[in-house]
Amino acid sequence: MDVDQQVTNLSRFELFFPERRQFFLENSDIFASLGATGLRPFFSRRIGLQNKVRAGARLSGKLGEKWRIGLMNMQTGSSEEEFGANYSVATLQKQVFSRSNINVFMVNKEITADYLEQDTTLANYNRVAGVDFNLASADNRWTGKMFYHQSFSPDNKSQDFTTFGEVEYKTQQLSLAMGYSYVGSGYDAEVGFVRRKGYNRITPGFGYRFYPASNRLANHGFDIGMDNFYSSDIELTDREIEVQYSVSWLNRSLFQLAVQDGFVRLLSPFDPTNSGREQLATGTTYNWKEVSLSYQSNARRLLSYEVSSRYGGFFGGNRYSLQSIINYRIQPIVSMSLIGSYNRIRDLPLDNPNADFYLLGPKLDFTFTRSLFFTTFVQYNEQADNLNMNLRFQWRFAPVSDLFIVYTDNSYSDDLRAKNRALVLKLSYWFN
Repeated sequence: MDVDQQVTNLSRFELFFPERRQFFLENSDIFASLGATGLRPFFSRRIGLQNKVRAGARLSGKLGEKWRIGLMNMQTGSSEEEFGANYSVATLQKQVFSRSNINVFMVNKEITADYLEQDTTLANYNRVAGVDFNLASADNRWTGKMFYHQSFSPDNKSQDFTTFGEVEYKTQQLSLAMGYSYVGSGYDAEVGFVRRKGYNRITPGFGYRFYPASNRLANHGFDIGMDNFYSSDIELTDREIEVQYSVSWLNRSLFQLAVQDGFVRLLSPFDPTNSGREQLATGTTYNWKEVSLSYQSNARRLLSYEVSSRYGGFFGGNRYSLQSIINYRIQPIVSMSLIGSYNRIRDLPLDNPNADFYLLGPKLDFTFTRSLFFTTFVQYNEQADNLNMNLRFQWRFAPVSDLFIVYTDNSYSDDLRAKNRALVLKLSYWFN
C-alpha cells in the first residue's frame, strides 16, 4: 500500500521497481530469487499491472529439512489495455551440500478471455521453465549461480533460451568474480523482468580491502569491474570499465570515488532525455568518461544523509547530476525525509541539445501509538511532468492484521490538472 519512489530515467531500458503488495511479499524469496538481476523469469508486478486481480492463492513452505515448495495462482480480469489471464508459478527447491541449493520451476501465463474474436494475432500463452543452481560454500568464500531457462510460446521462436553463470571468491581482503550470460533474441518471459535480449555478457571483477589499526576507520580499498555486452554475432555493443575506491568508517559512514569509461553502440533509435524529443540514430557509437563521488553518513544518528554526484560525457554531450537523501527523526513519533535529484544535460548532437530535470520528494511518517500510523508522501518529477501525492492511514488492530485507508493523486505539474486519483480501503487479517 505504498507508492514507488519516482526516479529520473536516462537509461535505454525499463526500470525495476520492487514489489510492495503484502500478498506477494510473504515468503517471496523462493519466487523472487529465480534468475538474476535484470533477468528474472518471474516478476510479480506483471500481475495486475493493467487490470485488476480477481482472485489468487499461494502456498509456500518446507517439505522436510532440505526441501521447499512454492505454488501461486492468480486470475485477472479484462481491461481496455489487456485481456484477462491466469498466472501460475511453481518451484521446488532442494538443499545440496552444506549451504547450496537447486531450484526447478515453471511459470505460465494463459489468456482466459475470448481474445480470438478480437485479435487473432495474440499468442494465448507464454511459459518459462528452468533450473537454477545456487552455490555457497561452507566457509562462504565461494558463492555463485548457474541457470538455464527456456521459454515456450505458440510461434516457437528460435534462440528462445537464456543461460547464466557467475562465481565469486571472497575473503575479508580479496574478492575475485567472473560472470557470463547469454540471452537469446527469441527468449520471451512475459511474466518476468528481462531488461534486454539478444546478447552475450561478460562481467569480470576484482577488489581488495585494507584494514588499518584505527579506532575510527574500518577499512578502505578498491574495486575494478568491467561490463561487456556483445551481440549474437559477437560485435561489441556496450562496455563499461569502472575503478572505484571506498573508505568505510566504524560508525558505518561510507565514502566512494569512482571513474568510469563507457562505450555504447545503439541498436535502435534512442532519445537520451527520455522526454519525447529527437532520437539518436541506430548504429551510432558513443564513448565517454565520467567521475562520481558519494558519501553516506552515520544512519544511526537522528540526522543522517546521503549525497552523490556525477560528471562526464553522455551520448556525445555531457551530464552533471546530483542526488541527495536527508533523514531526520523525532523519536519516537516522527520521521522526516527529503529526496532530491538534479540532472543537467548539455551539448547533445541533436537539434535540442540541452535539458534540465528536477525531482523532489518530501515524506513524513507519524507513529501515534503502537497500532496507529500515518504517512504522507509528495513527489514532483519534472521529466514525467507529474506531481504525485499519497496519504496512507494504517490501523493494526491485531497481530499482522491491518486496516489501510489510502488516497493517491497524480496530476500535471504546471496547472495541477488531474491525471488520475484513487481512494482505497484495504483490510487484511491473519488467521493463526
